Amino acid sequence: MRELKKARTRDALLRAALELYTTQGYERTTVDEIAERCEVSQRTFFRYFANKEEAAFAVQEMVESRYVAALRERPAHEGPLEALRGTVLGTWDDLNRSIAEVIPVELHMRAYRMIESTPALLAAHLRRSVELEEQVARVIAEREGVDVDADPRPRVAVAAFSGVMRLTGRLWGAGEDMSVEAIRALTESCLDQLGPALGARWRGDDA
Repeated sequence: MRELKKARTRDALLRAALELYTTQGYERTTVDEIAERCEVSQRTFFRYFANKEEAAFAVQEMVESRYVAALRERPAHEGPLEALRGTVLGTWDDLNRSIAEVIPVELHMRAYRMIESTPALLAAHLRRSVELEEQVARVIAEREGVDVDADPRPRVAVAAFSGVMRLTGRLWGAGEDMSVEAIRALTESCLDQLGPALGARWRGDDA
């Protein structure tokens, strides 16, 4: 019961933080406001989160951890880009189930957009993305049976794939539809162009 109570307190603080960040702005939100909304002390907040930034990325970190785990479980016959594509689309498909016990999916999507548009968080977001790319490259290297430090292909493949993911996030963030379905469809559409974009030539395709 004690562990359950702690989990509920953490989830309540996380939800309060994200609701405040997305309604009044990350920089304008204080730890005291988050704690007050949950009727706990500031000290209690710091038992669960080191700072506001950690709370902002908590759900994203959970999604990313499940993404890496799902990538490890992709069928062995899939090539690197096929495995990455299947994993990211599966992550969007599974989002409701994976985070619904913590926060509403709609709130997560608003927080995702808020991170992309908040300078104070964007730098941290890019830093975390680099760390995630390295982790994913190592998983790809393990799947393919190569040494990630001797063979550049895992990092090259992940860099290309991650570039498409960042583009997708920017396009989705600039749009009006904040749904999971919208970003999933946009992700799939952009990934469909990855192969053609890396082709030898574009000019004269219809010649």
